[in-house]
Amino acid sequence: MEEQGSPTVRRGGPECLSAVSAETIESLTELEDLERIYAQLCAEETDVQNELETLVAQQSTIETKMLALQRMGPNLQLIEGDATQLSGMISFTCSLAENVSSKVRQLDLTKKRLYQAIQRADDILDLKFCTDGVQTALRNQDYEQAAAHIHRYLSLDQSVIELSRQGGESSAVEASLALLQEAELSLKALVTKRLEEAVASSDLPQVERFFKILPLLGLHEKGLALFAQYLCSQLASKAEENLILAVGSDVGERRAPVIFADTLTLLLEGIARIVETHQPIVETYYGPGRLCTLLTHLQKECDTQAQKIVNKFIQQRDYHSKFQVVQSSMMRGVTTEKIEPRELDPVLSEVTLMNSRAELYLRFLRRRITADFEVADAMAAEAVSQEHQQSLERLLKDCQLSRTMQELIGYYIPMEEYYMRETVNKAVAMDAAETGQLTSSMVDDVFYIVKKCISRALTSGSSDCVCAMINHATSVLETDFREVLVCKLRAGYPVSALQDLQRGVSSAVSMMQSSLQHGKIQTLGIESQEQAKSAYLVTLNNVEVCSANIITLKKNLENDCAKLFSQGMGSEHAQAKIDSCLSDLVNTSSKFKDLLQEGLLELNNTAIKPQVKPWISNFLSISHNIEEEEFSEYEANDPWVQQLIVQLERLMAEFKVGLSPVIYDTLSSLMTNLIAMEMEKTVFKCTFSRLGGLQFDKELRSLVAYLSSVTSWTIRDKFARLTQMATILNLERVSEILDYWGPNSGPLTWRLTPAEVRQVLALRVDFRSEDIKRLRL
Repeated sequence: MEEQGSPTVRRGGPECLSAVSAETIESLTELEDLERIYAQLCAEETDVQNELETLVAQQSTIETKMLALQRMGPNLQLIEGDATQLSGMISFTCSLAENVSSKVRQLDLTKKRLYQAIQRADDILDLKFCTDGVQTALRNQDYEQAAAHIHRYLSLDQSVIELSRQGGESSAVEASLALLQEAELSLKALVTKRLEEAVASSDLPQVERFFKILPLLGLHEKGLALFAQYLCSQLASKAEENLILAVGSDVGERRAPVIFADTLTLLLEGIARIVETHQPIVETYYGPGRLCTLLTHLQKECDTQAQKIVNKFIQQRDYHSKFQVVQSSMMRGVTTEKIEPRELDPVLSEVTLMNSRAELYLRFLRRRITADFEVADAMAAEAVSQEHQQSLERLLKDCQLSRTMQELIGYYIPMEEYYMRETVNKAVAMDAAETGQLTSSMVDDVFYIVKKCISRALTSGSSDCVCAMINHATSVLETDFREVLVCKLRAGYPVSALQDLQRGVSSAVSMMQSSLQHGKIQTLGIESQEQAKSAYLVTLNNVEVCSANIITLKKNLENDCAKLFSQGMGSEHAQAKIDSCLSDLVNTSSKFKDLLQEGLLELNNTAIKPQVKPWISNFLSISHNIEEEEFSEYEANDPWVQQLIVQLERLMAEFKVGLSPVIYDTLSSLMTNLIAMEMEKTVFKCTFSRLGGLQFDKELRSLVAYLSSVTSWTIRDKFARLTQMATILNLERVSEILDYWGPNSGPLTWRLTPAEVRQVLALRVDFRSEDIKRLRL
C-alpha cells in the first residue's frame, strides 16, 4: 500500500495533501482510512489532470490573443496621447465659456436695466402727453381723442408709474395722475350719458360713435348693453309693425295660411341681419368673445316678440281648442264631435314651418358664436373655453324661443297623429278598385298620407318630432291598416256551391260572417261572388304592394334625413334615434309578407286544392298495368295528363289576370307543391306494368314541363321523389336498382328511403316480392 500511495502523493503534489489537512497520513493507522484517503487523492488528481488538459488545449487561442494585444500596444499609446490632448482642450474651452457667460450675464442685466430706464422715461413722457392731450381733447369735445389718451394711460405699466411717484419727479407725476383720473371719470360719465341720449332718440350715427368709444374706457359690458338696448328698440318696433300687418291681413291672400310663420321669419331674419351688420364692429372695437354678450341681450327681446307672435297664432288659429277636440276624439270611450282633418292641415304646416325657422335661426347663432369663441379661446385658458361653451348652451337651450317651440311641437304631434289616422280611415272608406287595376286606391292614398305626415314632421327640423311621427306611422300601418287587410282576407275566397257542399260548409253562413266588421274600419260590401273573388285578389295585391312600399318609404326617408343632417339639423345621437325608428318601420314589411303568405295559403286551400285533388285522383281511373296495344292507344290519345294541364291552365287563368306576377308566381309554386304531394300519394295506390311505368314517366315529364313554364320557381326539385319513382318503375329487373343505388348513384341524391324504394318496386306487377325482399339497400 505504501508503494501505491507514494507515487500518488508525488503526482498530486501539495495541493492533493491539502485536501486532507485535518488528518495527516502519518497519523493514520487503519487500512480503511488509508484506502479512503487514497481514493480521495486519486479523484482530486483526476480533476487536476483534466483542468491541466483543458488549459493546455486553450494555449493556442491564448497565444493568438496575446499577439493581438501586443500589436494593439502602439495604437493604444497614440489613443492615450490624443485623449490627453482632447481633455486639455475641453478644460480650456470650459473655462473660456464660463468667463464669456459671466460677461454676457452682466451685459444682459445692464441691457435690462437700460430698457427699464427707457420705459420709465417713455411712460413719464406718455403720462405728460396724455395729461396735456386729454385736456385739449375735452375742451374741443373731441371725445374719441380724449378716450384714446385715457386708454393709453390705462395701458401704462402701473409698477413703473409707482416708481416714478417714489422718485424725484413724484410731484409732477402725482399731478398728472390726478388730472388723468379726474378726466377718466368725467369722460366715462359724459360718454355714457351721450350714448344713452342717442339710444333714446334712436340716433344711429351717434349711437355707433359713442359705442366705439366705451371699450377704450374699459366699459365693454356697459357699451354692449346700451347698444343692445338700441337694437332691441328697433327690433321691437319692426316686429310689432309686422304683427299688426299679419293680424290685419286678408284671409284670401296667397300667404295667409302661413302669415304667422312669415312674421316669425321676419323677426328672426332681422336679428340675423343685425348680427351680419354689427358683428364686425363688435369684433373690431370690443375684441373676440363679446358677440355672445350682445346676443344674450338681443335674445331676450327676440323671446318677447316671438312669444307675442305665437300667442296671436294660437288665438287666431284656435290652436289650443283644436288640440282639445283632437285629444278628446282620440281618448277611448269618449264620443265627441270630431274635427275634420282638412281643417288641421294648414295649421300643422304652419307650426312645422315656424319650428323650422326657429331651428334654422338657433343653428345660425350657434355657428356665429362658436366661431367668435374659437378666436377668443385660442388665447385663453381651458377653464375660459368651458365657460364659453356653457354660456352658449344656456343661451340656445334655455331661451324662451326654444321652450315656446317645444310647446307648439308638443301640441303638434298628437294633432298630426290624429290627422294621419283620420285621413287613413277616410282613404280606406273611399277605397275603390278600377277595372284592369291590380290594386285598389287606398294603398297609394294611405302611403301618400303617411309620407306626407312624416315629411311634414321632417320639415320642422326637430329630431324628436320626426321620431314620434315615424313611430305613429309604424303603428298606423302595423295595426290599423294591416287589420283592414286582415278583415278583407278573413272574408275568404268564395267557392262554388258544389265545392261548399263538398267541404261541408254553408256558403250563406260563410258570407254572412265574412261581412261582419273587424277592428275600427268596416270592410267593403260584396254584392256578388265575382266581386268577392276580385276583392280577395285585389287585397292580396294590396298586401304585397304595402310590403314593398314600406321599404321604399324607409329608403326615401333615409335620403331626406341625410339631406337635413347634412344641413346641421341634429347631432349623431339624434340621427341614431331616427335610424332606430326607421328600423322599426321597415320591420313592419315582414308582417305584411307574413299576411300575404297566409292569404295565399288560404287561397290555395280554398280555390285550388279542392279542384286539383279530384283531377289528380283521376289518375287512379287510368290503368297503368298495360300492354303494347294500350300503350300505343295512350300515346295517340293521352288519357289523363293533357286534360289535367288544360284544367290547370283554366284554373290559373283567372289568377294570372287578377294577381301581380310575384304573387301569381308564389301561388303557382304552392299549387306545384300540392300537385307533387297528391301525385305521390296517388301513385302509391296504383299498379304498373313495364309499359305502364314508361307511360307514367312520359306523363310526369309533360306535367313538369308545363309547370316549369308557368312559374320561375325551381320545379324539378319538388318533383325529385316522383322522378325517382318513375325511374324505379321503368326498371326491367329488380336487380337494376343496384345500378342507381348507393355508390353507383353518382351525382344523384336519393330522396326515397330504402323502405320506400321497396314499396315502389312492389307497385310493378311483374316484380316478385321475393326478389324485392332479397335486395340489400
